[in-house]
Amino acid sequence: MIVQQKIEQKLNTTFSPIFLEVLNESHMHNVPPGSESHFKVTVVSKDFEEQRLITRHRAVNKTLADELQNDIHALAIHTYTESEWNDLNGHSPASPACRGGSLLDTK
Repeated sequence: MIVQQKIEQKLNTTFSPIFLEVLNESHMHNVPPGSESHFKVTVVSKDFEEQRLITRHRAVNKTLADELQNDIHALAIHTYTESEWNDLNGHSPASPACRGGSLLDTK
């Protein structure tokens, strides 16, 4: 199973989201074609009612702990309640452009 599918499956199982979007943004970074290393997730769930943002993010990080340790280099997390999502007209923020570079560039 590819990394994106694992992320989708785990987030669906854990949060029963009203809306879930998992975007592989690896192509926006300095990685080989076909990489699965940079993701943006948007999760809208009733589970997030009355939760602080940090609590929501920790829950996502816990759910994806194995992928974060082994597969994912970067993860942008956007978590919303249904009313927050409606206030945003169903749009999460766009990811910024990659600033390029890597640790190898400094050597």
